[in-house]
Amino acid sequence: MTADGVAAVEIRSALARLRRGTGLPVAFGGLVEAGRPQIRISELSGTHTASLSALAVTSGNGLGGRAVALARPCAVTDYAGSRQISHEYDAPVAAEGIRSVLAVPVVVRRRVRGVLYGALRAAQPLGDRTLGAAVAAARDVEQALVVRDEARALVSAAGAGAAGAVPEARPEPGAGAAREQVREAHAALRALAPRIADPELRAELLAACGLLAEERRSGGASLAPRELDVLSWVAAGATNAGVAERLGLRPETVKGYLRSAMRKLGAHTRGEAVTAARRAGLLP
Repeated sequence: MTADGVAAVEIRSALARLRRGTGLPVAFGGLVEAGRPQIRISELSGTHTASLSALAVTSGNGLGGRAVALARPCAVTDYAGSRQISHEYDAPVAAEGIRSVLAVPVVVRRRVRGVLYGALRAAQPLGDRTLGAAVAAARDVEQALVVRDEARALVSAAGAGAAGAVPEARPEPGAGAAREQVREAHAALRALAPRIADPELRAELLAACGLLAEERRSGGASLAPRELDVLSWVAAGATNAGVAERLGLRPETVKGYLRSAMRKLGAHTRGEAVTAARRAGLLP
């Protein structure tokens, strides 16, 4: 699935949450097109017609374009009669029969990536609670896109690190630092993987982890995913408290996973566990 395809799935899911959270009967949205100052409405929920489907909304024009230009939520009580917006899109809006409309931008690292709309078929005010629920849906999309951006960057960096890593048998200047970067990337990838709902992207992440660890396993010790997550961060130098913060676990839970991993690896200390895991090909 392409990056835009993944983002479109997030938009679609957010529209369902927006309707549940606000009670609005209609929701739609889309992404900013690459290299163009416009969004393309691609996802519809609760609509009666296809008038809004594939509509290109230019930044600054209409309600959604205003939300893009200002990078903040906008709303109107009567779309056709509003003096706050321009009216290039009155025809498709009227064809769908919507009157009160809100538009919330999806902003990632100060760049608008998309817009979520919610609408009523009557001209009545949209209260703060409705707007707040719509903003929350947009924030969910933002967080999901941040995770995916980070994941793809880590996959790229991990691949480059693994390709450039120097075998430990013949260390060269800078090899130690490069190896530590690979280990940190491995730990970060494993921490991100459980947060990825898209199975294709999650598979890419886990494949990158396998590449970094060189997949040398051959019937040796096997660790549960969370045990390996914990040991990955331990190998990168994190304390139990640091591991807990990175993985969203309690320190006591981290200790439990670490003890279990040590038992399976026949290790008596954290350091021995990391060394044994590396020998088994479980860690880079």
